[in-house]
Amino acid sequence: RGLAIYGDKIFLAQLDTNVTAINAKTGKEVWKTQAADPKQGYSMTHAPIVVKDKVIAGVAGGEFGIRGFIAAWDVNTGKEVWRFYTVPGPGQPGNETWSGDSWQHGGAPIWVTGSYDPETNLTYWGTGNAGPDWDGDARLGDNLYSSSVIALDVDTGKLKWHYQFSPHNEFDWDATQIPVLADIQFKGRQRKAMLWANRNGMFYVLDRTSGEFLLGKPFAKVNWATGFDEKGRPMRVPSIVPTKEGTLVFPGNQGATNWYSPSFSPHTKLFYIPSWQNTSSIYSKGEAPPEFHQGQTFSGNFPRNQNGSDIYASILALDPETGDKKWETKLSAINTEGGILTTASDVLFAGGRDGQFIAVDARDGKILWETNLGPSVSASPMTFTVDGKQYVSIQGGTSLYTFGLR
Repeated sequence: RGLAIYGDKIFLAQLDTNVTAINAKTGKEVWKTQAADPKQGYSMTHAPIVVKDKVIAGVAGGEFGIRGFIAAWDVNTGKEVWRFYTVPGPGQPGNETWSGDSWQHGGAPIWVTGSYDPETNLTYWGTGNAGPDWDGDARLGDNLYSSSVIALDVDTGKLKWHYQFSPHNEFDWDATQIPVLADIQFKGRQRKAMLWANRNGMFYVLDRTSGEFLLGKPFAKVNWATGFDEKGRPMRVPSIVPTKEGTLVFPGNQGATNWYSPSFSPHTKLFYIPSWQNTSSIYSKGEAPPEFHQGQTFSGNFPRNQNGSDIYASILALDPETGDKKWETKLSAINTEGGILTTASDVLFAGGRDGQFIAVDARDGKILWETNLGPSVSASPMTFTVDGKQYVSIQGGTSLYTFGLR
């Protein structure tokens, strides 16, 4: 799902967990390093990021009971420089949040490329669900650092801070969203912020330097929490847990948003997210917690989706200072996997799974132009200029579509 470029090298994090450097001019392999054993369920699904002289990426495979990690490799040699486990082992801070030896197969995978802030020299990554998914009886505790954002020192890989969006997550709410870094005015002072609309239906504003919780507010229908305490921990509704009889949970398994890219406009000072509204699922447990078997799926019962007439996809514009919704534009499809692009001219581009591709006024949400590409749009638009002419490109299905702007 993408490449990283540094100098004359191209870097891939491959599905078989090989991190590979290729000469950009000749296509010849420069080096290849195996990050993990794919026979144990490890994989890689995202583009790596290059910071300074390091290639940084993480492993996926949480549904197979892996122990997640993020690592850095030297751009010239492929030698591993540091490794941070997203599931802490014995003697490491956070291991006490896993009962027994459940940490060994705790998941917390990395699905989406993180972000980097040169001012703090920190790289930020969202982590996936704890394992086994949908059933936490064998992994009692908060299960750090699953369903969290972690801030790592680029030079050492040491943890600077973390925030856990969904402690002891049994609803598959991976924190697979892109950490959006923005300098904003918040409550009368300038803040180096991180904006995050999570799969669990909550919008968050964190201080990206310290990890301080600044704001949390639902942006979709939520019934699993009533709010947040003074430290930013969600206050859970005790009855909203998976049960043998089944429990209806909002949002559902796919979440109110997911891995598709949001966008922040410094011009409008609004944060834009693609969202599924009012999704819900019934979560149920088996007679006993699932058992781990290497190479096999390690999870509880898959939830049953509940659909209704109030299910729809939309683009939301949120005010980061208050979390309030400024406008909402519905898409023609009932769901979306397309990312958002905003431009300096206050135009927003987005797409839907029915092939719809639209340009929207980022100030008020009014649709300015639209077309239908045919195949599903499950990518993010990009814009570029050639010879003074601006273009917008978007992938739909197996094709790339490019439009010229007046």
